[in-house]
Amino acid sequence: MNKIKELFKDKVKVVNVGLETFHEANKHQKLECIHVEWKPAAGGDAKLLEILEKLNRK
Repeated sequence: MNKIKELFKDKVKVVNVGLETFHEANKHQKLECIHVEWKPAAGGDAKLLEILEKLNRK
């Protein structure tokens, strides 16, 4: 069996991480999916992340 066909022979199940709009699009297509609400540490602020990493080392 062709590898792509083999990959999609079963029902597609999706784990969506981050953007809620992708989760909504999957639900709209009637795909089985779960949404994981995730955001980068420190809101993606590199300086704040550096400070948090220093605190975690202690």
